[in-house]
Amino acid sequence: MASRAVGIFDSGIGGLSILREIRTRLPGHDLIYFADQAHVPYGPRSLDEVRLFSEGITRFLLDQGAGLIVVACNTASAAALRPLRQMFPTVRFVGMEPAIKPAAQTTETRVLGVLATPATFQGELYASVVERFSQGVRVINQTVPGLVERIEAGDLTGSETLSLLQAALAPLLAEGADTLVLACTHYPFVIPIITEIAGPSVRVIDPSPAIARQVERILGQIGLAAARSRPGQLRLITSGDPELLRQMAEKLIGEQAPAERAVWDGNRLTSVDPATEH
Repeated sequence: MASRAVGIFDSGIGGLSILREIRTRLPGHDLIYFADQAHVPYGPRSLDEVRLFSEGITRFLLDQGAGLIVVACNTASAAALRPLRQMFPTVRFVGMEPAIKPAAQTTETRVLGVLATPATFQGELYASVVERFSQGVRVINQTVPGLVERIEAGDLTGSETLSLLQAALAPLLAEGADTLVLACTHYPFVIPIITEIAGPSVRVIDPSPAIARQVERILGQIGLAAARSRPGQLRLITSGDPELLRQMAEKLIGEQAPAERAVWDGNRLTSVDPATEH
C-alpha cells in the first residue's frame, strides 16, 4: 500500500515556509521534514554537490515512508529536480520554480527583481522559466549573500539582516522594480522587513501557497488525498542539531514537534537513535 506521508526537504529551515502552507492546506496528512543543516547553505555550493545531497536525502525520505517528495529548496530544485525524476521514475516530485510567470503578468513598471542564491541563477530551470515567461519584462537577478545564514540563526529582524536586505533591494528599487520574486524558501520569513524597505507599492511574491496547492493536486491524482479525522503527524529530522531545529520550527511556524537526527555516511543518511547519543 502506498504511503500517505509527504517528504519535504531543504538545506535548512527555509522549507518550513513550505511546510507551513502544506500543513494549513492538508492538516490530515503525515509530513516528514528533513533539514540538511550539516551542509547549509546550499547556495554557494556547486550544482553537482547539491545534486548528490538531494539524491541521498530522497533515498532517506523514501526509506522513512514518504510517498511524495517536495524539494522545498530553490537551489536543490535547480540542481537536482530533473535528475531526481530520472533516477526515481515512480516517485512524484514537487519542486520550486521561481514565480516569474505571475510576476510578469502583474507588474506595471515591467521590471521584476528576483532574490535567489547563485546556484539557483546558474541552473537550467531558472533560465528556462525566464525564457518562457518574461517576454516584454526586464528581470533583474539579485543575490543576498549571508541572508540564509542570518535566518538560520533566527535573526529575522536584527540590524545585520536589515542591512543585507537594504543593500540587496536598493538597486532593484532604483531600477523601478515593482514586483519582487522570492526564489529562496528561507526568504518568506523576512517578508515583513522586505515590505518595510520596499514600501507598499511593491508586490512581494511568496511561492509557498502555490506549492501547497500543487501538493494537494498530486496527492489527489495518486489517491492519497482522502480526508482524515485526526491531525497528521509531523516528524522533524536534521543532519545538524535537533534541538535547534525543534526551536526554530516552534518559533517560525508554531509547530511543536520533537526533532530527530540523521548523519551522513558518504552519500547516505542514517537515522540516529537519541538513546545512543551522548
